Amino acid sequence: ITFVSRSFMYSVHTENGLIPNYDRNSFKICFTFHFINFFPSMAFLIFSQIRLVVLEGSRALLEAGRQCGYLTEVLTAPPSESMPSHECRLAALCDMAKQLPLTDESLMAPVQMLNRDGLDPSLDLFSYITENPFDCTYEVTLMKEKYLLPPRSRFLVAYCYILTTGGDKFDLIVLDPPWENKSVKRSNRYSSLPSSQLKQLPVPALAAPECLVVTWVTNRAKHLRFIKEELYPYWAVEVLAEWLWVKVTRTGEFVFPLDSPHKKPYEVLVLGRHRSGTDRAVRSSAVEELPEQRLLISVPSVLHSQKPSLSAVLKPYISPEPKCLELFARSLQRDWTSWGNEVIKFQHSSYFTRERAEELSMTSETVIIQ
Repeated sequence: ITFVSRSFMYSVHTENGLIPNYDRNSFKICFTFHFINFFPSMAFLIFSQIRLVVLEGSRALLEAGRQCGYLTEVLTAPPSESMPSHECRLAALCDMAKQLPLTDESLMAPVQMLNRDGLDPSLDLFSYITENPFDCTYEVTLMKEKYLLPPRSRFLVAYCYILTTGGDKFDLIVLDPPWENKSVKRSNRYSSLPSSQLKQLPVPALAAPECLVVTWVTNRAKHLRFIKEELYPYWAVEVLAEWLWVKVTRTGEFVFPLDSPHKKPYEVLVLGRHRSGTDRAVRSSAVEELPEQRLLISVPSVLHSQKPSLSAVLKPYISPEPKCLELFARSLQRDWTSWGNEVIKFQHSSYFTRERAEELSMTSETVIIQ
C-alpha cells in the first residue's frame, strides 16, 4: 500500500453551548487516511485484504492520534452516569399519519417556520417541513417533550415526497437506511425496511446535478451488491467510491475483534454522483476529486446506530454553501434538512447538558420556548 497523504483532525462538537451528555468529557476525533495501489472495489475483496487495509491504516492513524495526546485514556471503571431512556413516540404517530390524506394546502406551502413567539400548538408536523430560520438553537415543546432545534435546521416527519414540492435541489444526500438484519429483529429497537422499498425514495427528484449521494451500509455483501448494482443505477447515480468507517474505543482498541465472524468493527459508505441526462455538469473548481477509498476512524456514540457527522469530511467534495439532506435521520444538523420517522429523537433535551457559552468561546444564544 502506498500512502498518498495523511491528515489528522479533531474538533469539539457543540451546538450553541449544548454538549451531548455522552460526549461532553471528551473530544470527538475524526481521522482521515488516503491510500492508492488498492483494488477498485472493496465489495469483491476477500476479507484478508480488507483486514490488511483496516489493520495497517488504523495502526498508523491511531499512532498519530496518540502522539497528539488522544486515545490514551485509561478506563478503570464504567461511566457513572446512566444514559437517557427517552422513548420517541414519533414513529408510531408517523404510521397513523400516513393513513390520512394530505391536504391541498400542505402541498402548496410545504414549509412552516418558527417565529420569535415559538411554535404554534396547531402546527402539523406530519404534512409540512418545520424550519428554525434563526442563527441560534431553539428549545421547543412538542408532544409535551422538550427538543433542541439547531440553527437553520429543517426537518420533516412521515411523507418523504413532500420534500419535492418546494422545488429544492440538494448538493449532498446522505442515507442511513434501517437495513433488515437478525440483530434488529431480536432487539426490536426500530423497524427495518426491505431493500426493494428504497427505490421508492425520490432521490432523483431531489438531487442537483453532480449531487453527491452517500449511503451507509452494513457489512452484508447482499446489501452492498444491492446498492451498487440496483439502487444507484435505478437513481442514475454513478458509483465512485467505497469508504470504511472504523470504530474504536476511547483507548484506541477496535470495538469488536477484527476477526469476529459476527460483528465487524467497521461499516461501509458507498459514494456516487447523480448524473442527470447524458451530459455531466461542469464541476466547480472549488470541488475536489472524490477519492476512491478512504479510511475514517472515530470513537462511536454509545447511542445505538448513531453515525458520526460527515459534514466536515465531505466538505471538499461538494460545492460551497451547499444544500444538504439526510434521509432516515434521527437527529438534526445545522444548515441541513433531515427526514425520518424519528428525525428529532436524539434532539430530546435529556441527551444534552448546558455549558456557559462564554466558557466555550461561543457567542450564539439558546432560546427556550415553553
